[in-house]
Amino acid sequence: MDYDDLGFSTRAVRAGHRRSAEGEQSEPIYLTSSFVFANAAEAAARFAEEQPGNIYSRFTNPTVRAFEERLATLEGGARCVATASGMAAILATCMALLRAGDHIVSSRSLFGSTVSLFEKYLTRFGIATTFVDPCDPEAWRLAIRPETRLLFVETPSNPLTELADIAVLADLAHEHDALLAVDNCFCTPALQRPLQHGADLVIHSATKYLDGQGRCLGGAVVGDQALLEEVHGVIRTAGPAMSPFNAWVFLKGLETLNLRMRAHSASAETLAHWLDQQPTVERVHYPGLASHPQHDLAARQQTGFGGLLSFEVAGGREAAWRVIDAVETISITANLGDAKSTITHPASTTHGRLSAAQREAMSIREGLVRLSVGLEEVEDLEADLARGLALI
Repeated sequence: MDYDDLGFSTRAVRAGHRRSAEGEQSEPIYLTSSFVFANAAEAAARFAEEQPGNIYSRFTNPTVRAFEERLATLEGGARCVATASGMAAILATCMALLRAGDHIVSSRSLFGSTVSLFEKYLTRFGIATTFVDPCDPEAWRLAIRPETRLLFVETPSNPLTELADIAVLADLAHEHDALLAVDNCFCTPALQRPLQHGADLVIHSATKYLDGQGRCLGGAVVGDQALLEEVHGVIRTAGPAMSPFNAWVFLKGLETLNLRMRAHSASAETLAHWLDQQPTVERVHYPGLASHPQHDLAARQQTGFGGLLSFEVAGGREAAWRVIDAVETISITANLGDAKSTITHPASTTHGRLSAAQREAMSIREGLVRLSVGLEEVEDLEADLARGLALI
């Protein structure tokens, strides 16, 4: 069946599933390290890639393949490669497509571990990175060098929900024979499909909204066949592969992705407006607010504003920690994209390994609190936050 002709929710439930002779309704989990061949000739043909089929679960597993096919069709890509984590997806992409002497232009507004990967580790292998304002296309243009091979952006960004214009960056990358990779973790294909706007690669931490219940680690890269064949080669050789069990969990998560992302977005927008009215809240960062600098871009580029927001309180770290410590319903954890709302202090957790100067350049200040809005009743979340805000 050509699932690309079907609606998003239908693909999210059905794509990638091929029933075995047992006729199972739910996708099976193939928990095996290796697969048996009918004879030595078949084994040789599969290892030589002359015959399709399973060999070893590090790089060929039916459950992982089902997840890859499902996510690829949701993103509108030709192929997906699953990885052990979101960071493994970024690392595998860089290892597959870059070499010593190459250059990356990246948004400066990134998850802290992505910054560390680019700035601390890739430099050891001769790959340089220039960080720029994600919202300023001219800054991207000026940063490009003859050796630039990759533009990398997280949009919306973590934790300030800054947006980059994907189509503009895609055109810019292609003018200079470079690729554009977009971290789509916070929107998912339910709200944003970067490939439709010209991006070459989409990166995911499946740990977040694709799972949706905080159960498993995983990542993915989506793009065209040629690029993804190189990424697959890194996974096959180096081994940061997704486990079959985790792939099965993510398959179940994708089934409800569209419903969950709409619910997350609706609750986050309501909560953002409420926070914007609180006297001890100095600023709310959420694309669904008309006051957000890229509100119009978000309305054009996305089909919803997402479940992630952040807000700044007067009084710096002490005040931010008071708000966080007062919650009773919301979970104090740095993960996000969960059915359960989560809250954290980015300056001392997700971005704590960065220097004070780096955080200041990214506008991650001591009074900033990040909130991943879950599926609870909004009124309960408001009451939970009000306790802490009243202490400032």
